[in-house]
Amino acid sequence: MTPKEIQIDGVVYLPKDSIQPSFTGDIKIVILQRGWVYIGRFTREGNDCKLTNASCIRIWGTTKGLQELVNGATSKTILDKCDGVVEFDWLTVVHTISVNKEKWSL
Repeated sequence: MTPKEIQIDGVVYLPKDSIQPSFTGDIKIVILQRGWVYIGRFTREGNDCKLTNASCIRIWGTTKGLQELVNGATSKTILDKCDGVVEFDWLTVVHTISVNKEKWSL
């Protein structure tokens, strides 16, 4: 039996695999130079941009363009999950699209 938590000197410790990371930032589709398109939780500090819990949108699967993904992926959309954080310079951003966060589970 594995303990759910342990307390030492008044400090509660939890198993590492029981903690789900919480990502902050608005969910955005980000179009970068050279045709790279990502979706994730966007944060920016100066020119340093990050997408956490990101996926590369390999195939849009839309009939009306990328904007159609605002309300979630279509049945033909193909996302490639990124391991880690996608980092890029603000000057490489072509544009961003804010999405309906209730329709995207990131």
